Amino acid sequence: MVKLAAVVYGPDDDCDALLADFAHRLAAGGVAVAGLVQINGINASCETQDMELEDLDTGRRINICQDLGSGSVGACRLDPTGLAAAAGALRAAIDKPLDLVVINKFGRMEADGGGLAGEIGQVVAAEQPLVIGVPQRFLEAWNAFAGGLDVKVACQRSAVDAWWQSVEASAPAA
Repeated sequence: MVKLAAVVYGPDDDCDALLADFAHRLAAGGVAVAGLVQINGINASCETQDMELEDLDTGRRINICQDLGSGSVGACRLDPTGLAAAAGALRAAIDKPLDLVVINKFGRMEADGGGLAGEIGQVVAAEQPLVIGVPQRFLEAWNAFAGGLDVKVACQRSAVDAWWQSVEASAPAA
């Protein structure tokens, strides 16, 4: 059983909704879940609308986009302050006893060694089960980062559920 699952998805997949539903469903069933899920839809991007992350531990929503102003020519509105707040919330949550960590995305920042890369590494080093969304365009960077410690999971509820059932089945009895 592999405790690190990469949900690989393309532009037509709604990994945000899949991971949010998965995390909320497990938490409602008594599983100790922490992490970050993106709460907006499939076409959400900082270029077109604000993006928020939900801290699964507290329910707090953290905006990770910044207003660049009307004269801005830059397309990326990712807010480093918002991302740092999300990273802090994630660090605080993963220091608690958990059954599962869910992280919305291994994106551009993580592919470049920033963003939540340190927190992802911390979860993996602690051998906590982790499921993370990985856009196809960052799969090569993810493969280098994960070093073969992961299992690739289709962006489908049944595939994510099957992975989680394998994790639960291999967990030592409490």
